Amino acid sequence: MAKSEDLPRRATLKEVAKAAGVSLASASYAINGAGSVGEATREHILKVAAELGYRPNQSAKAMKTGKTGAIGLILPDLTNPFFPSLAQVVIQAARAHGYSVFLTDTEGSAEAEERAVNLMIDHGVDGVIWFPIADDGPVGKLIEGVPTVVLDRNLPGYDVIQADYADGGRLAAEHLLAAGHVNIGVISGPHAASSARQRAEAAISAVRERGNLVWHVHNAYSLDLEPEVTKALESRTATAVITGADLIAIGAMRHIRSMGLVVPDDVSVVGFDDIPWAQLHTPALTTIDMPVEDMAAAAVEALIRRMSARGEPRRRVVFNVELISRDSVRFLA
Repeated sequence: MAKSEDLPRRATLKEVAKAAGVSLASASYAINGAGSVGEATREHILKVAAELGYRPNQSAKAMKTGKTGAIGLILPDLTNPFFPSLAQVVIQAARAHGYSVFLTDTEGSAEAEERAVNLMIDHGVDGVIWFPIADDGPVGKLIEGVPTVVLDRNLPGYDVIQADYADGGRLAAEHLLAAGHVNIGVISGPHAASSARQRAEAAISAVRERGNLVWHVHNAYSLDLEPEVTKALESRTATAVITGADLIAIGAMRHIRSMGLVVPDDVSVVGFDDIPWAQLHTPALTTIDMPVEDMAAAAVEALIRRMSARGEPRRRVVFNVELISRDSVRFLA
């Protein structure tokens, strides 16, 4: 084991200033990108700091400024390919603003979500981007006082970033109706999520206007199907199925194949989200595309704004969605 005196010692800001031949204040301004210091001097100081291997002491900086330079990102389920894509953009956008990201996955559990929020607060994050698992629960009370932006749910009192879920449900239904399908089933996401309800309600309304809703069931955002879902599919009463998420759609297509049927020859399927798996699946999945990258970047921008101006009225940003037509829908007419 190395002795403590053999371990490399981190250079101090005072040593950087001395080596660069500048005042401690100028060294601090250059390192932190603040204050009044000439560009040539700033570059010289940064070059010296790099040569000495200087790294800012974030703990000391947090004690002095009250800020940690970190934001929290709370997501429901990293096994769903939708969320890693979102997380990657949040991390990249936050990094561009000089923030690191503390990421946690709540695994769809209210208890885990509550623990995650407490952990974020204990670590003193400067703000939180939160994708709730439901529309209610104790987390809202716990997170009070911390600048927060909510993704997916229109929760009162928060800046909100959403997609137009109702329009997505309508687009899915109209696509199947235009393809000649009359008997249509709907597998919506969890009823506790308002976004899932909006998708399903809009789809059901459109189907009932021009077609026949043969059944409506619910499923978790998962490949694994609930018994009521498999029972509905096995009734063979629907020639087309609208699902509340691509994972549900892929799970449904897998079960349809196990029944000896073919997608889309026997049953057409439409998803929602356009996760990377959607175009790689066979057949490639027709789905509703949500602009996840734009939504993630907008969430970071909204949080940066909220952290600097806490008293501003809340803002709600709604992104348009788009139907992506692929191979999982059969045109009957």
